[in-house]
Amino acid sequence: MEYVLGVDQSTQGTKVILYDDEGRIIKKASKTHCQLIDENGWVSHDPIEIYQNVLSLVKEIVNGVDVTSIKAVGITNQRETAVVWDKQTKLPIANAIVWQCARAKVITEKFNISQASMVKRKTGLPLSPYFSAAKFSWILEQGNYDSEQVACGTIDSWLVYKLTDGTSFKTDVSNASRTQLMNLVSLTWDEEICEMFNIPMNTLPNIMESDSLFGWTDFEGIFPIAIPIHSVMGDSHAALFAHRGEQPGAIKATYGTGSSIMMNIGSQVRIIPDQLAVSVGWKSQGKCHYVLEGNVNYSGAVIAWLQNQIELINSLDEIEDLVSQSNPEDQTYLIPAFSGLGAPYFRDDVTASFVGMTRKTGKAELVRAALESIAYQINAVISAMKNVSNLPINKISVDGGPTKNHYLMQFQSNLTNADIDIATVEEASCTGVAYMAGRAIDFYSDDILNQLMTKRISPEKSFRNVRLEKIALWDKYIEQLLK
Repeated sequence: MEYVLGVDQSTQGTKVILYDDEGRIIKKASKTHCQLIDENGWVSHDPIEIYQNVLSLVKEIVNGVDVTSIKAVGITNQRETAVVWDKQTKLPIANAIVWQCARAKVITEKFNISQASMVKRKTGLPLSPYFSAAKFSWILEQGNYDSEQVACGTIDSWLVYKLTDGTSFKTDVSNASRTQLMNLVSLTWDEEICEMFNIPMNTLPNIMESDSLFGWTDFEGIFPIAIPIHSVMGDSHAALFAHRGEQPGAIKATYGTGSSIMMNIGSQVRIIPDQLAVSVGWKSQGKCHYVLEGNVNYSGAVIAWLQNQIELINSLDEIEDLVSQSNPEDQTYLIPAFSGLGAPYFRDDVTASFVGMTRKTGKAELVRAALESIAYQINAVISAMKNVSNLPINKISVDGGPTKNHYLMQFQSNLTNADIDIATVEEASCTGVAYMAGRAIDFYSDDILNQLMTKRISPEKSFRNVRLEKIALWDKYIEQLLK
């Protein structure tokens, strides 16, 4: 038996998964890392802790396995999180600034409307402290660093650098496209934008195709011989690839704490829409795949809020029963703007609220409204994608914990008037990057992604008469909130 290794370094923790020659998951292990949150609400990670977790998980996974039969490794990662380190000592000069952290707004607030417009036109991303550029700039402003000595990279670059003992300083196009420093057309670091953020270009990694050879690693002696790191992708991009999203119009929604909705728009960028981001999905086998993306701040986190903050449920298992008891005539909506609203609204100055309640609205109706709010937000992003791309959307591939809730998936199908294909194989992001690494060394064939088996849910005919009415009411409440 021969294998491919997948490393998934996410916001909350790290997973390492071993896949066999038929693409099946053989073993997996995971470990969380500390969320460092200070009195300002700034969110950081310790890059050394993350790296050590990767090593310990790899050691755990290969226990009892002939490591010489592991042919390659792929890495997928949390995006936008910024690390700056010393090339000589190979140690970070500060903790990583996590994508959730807005401390770098002092950087983006310096720029004018013309500069913001230029950044959106060149990078496909709205000017924001959310992206890596402002975070790199903030860290570099804290000290007088020699640009020859420091390296600025996202988590993938940090791991590749450490795993190759500093011999490889590389990133892939998907991660580079989320830094707000890469030109979407040339797929290179943009000199004008780097200068605007005061980031020396020699501090940035080489940008590679997603299935390139990123270097060789023996995981600090865990393996007797080094194996190739043959794929790197951001987590959302890897999930779309796992869903076989290589054709224009392919779309996926990942239901996590928030949600990333991503749509393949082909090998060229024809428009940069205001209400959505444009990124590179991946580039492999010489072909670039561009994507539209919209991010929802609160999806799975809404369910956690129901359980932990307002205690309307004791466990996730209660949701289906409660929703089935709710009054179908009740028109209560939850607008879950707990940290503002993401795409396609982009308003961080609004707050959450239940609307449309009557005297008869009770616990079951509130829980149903909270669950449905996830689907309404995702539908708004998908509608914007459909309008911008002019591509038909007949099927949406989904993954993530909340997809286990049948009511939510059926309601999502009804709202979008599209089939929902639910991944029955877990770990879509890790699976995508492992499959790409395996394909790069001719270990996996193109059809290996059929292993990501799906369960299909189709729109209910009975919902067609009320679909537009329900969406119109959601839009009305959103419009009132945004005034």
